[in-house]
Amino acid sequence: MANLLWEDVIPYHDGKNDEEVPVITPFLLDRQEKHGAVIVCPGGGYSRRAEHEGAPVAKWLNSIGISAFVLDYRVSPSQHPVPLLDVQRAIKYVRYHAEEWNLDKHKIGVLGFSAGGHLVSTAATQPDIGNKNASDPIDRENSRPDIAILCYPVISFLQFYHEGSLINLLGENSSEAERLLLSSEMNVSENTPPVFIWHTADDAAVPVENSLIFAQALSKYQIPFEMHIFPNGRHGLGLAEDDPIVGKWTDLCKAWLFKQGFGLK
Repeated sequence: MANLLWEDVIPYHDGKNDEEVPVITPFLLDRQEKHGAVIVCPGGGYSRRAEHEGAPVAKWLNSIGISAFVLDYRVSPSQHPVPLLDVQRAIKYVRYHAEEWNLDKHKIGVLGFSAGGHLVSTAATQPDIGNKNASDPIDRENSRPDIAILCYPVISFLQFYHEGSLINLLGENSSEAERLLLSSEMNVSENTPPVFIWHTADDAAVPVENSLIFAQALSKYQIPFEMHIFPNGRHGLGLAEDDPIVGKWTDLCKAWLFKQGFGLK
């Protein structure tokens, strides 16, 4: 399947004031039975999208029986709400085509690294439930993901925040109300899906407290979650294949995904 250009599938894109249009790259499995899919959002501080956190991660998901889509969401100079609209549309688009692609529309997840983790956490805590009367059938779908996987995520713009992500997403002079709106620890609710989180304790770019305060919020609302904090490891490790300790996150996540009904049986 060819890449899916947003200009073909997204109604609000007007081609103006954007350096690029969003694209989703499918990594679909040829499986007999309906199965889960995960939309991957690479990190990059809302200024770029890291390649090592895209296709290699989708291929790993394929290896454990999960179809995947890499989302090249729009980044700076595009600002909020553009990236959120992109991931919400991606979830709806995949869910709408689930039957065609032999996917279970009730097993559509999202996975994000760093700023992509922030985007995924925002999608998980601020879903668009869909408009049943919309003329566009894709807009009738719910954008709430069924699971979320957060890898060394940016979470808060109120404390322990990553300044580059904040500025790129909200500009130099964001208001407290804007920062509050996009601090995911403040937006967890009973409707938030199950979450898998991992981080390293000495992450120098995005403090581990981001994951800790999000887990605390999930616990408050009794949202099922699994979290792993590794003692050492630089920011941006991706699959961490060269790190024998941190690299175990994929095995841990695989087991968690299977518990959620995703992956090979």
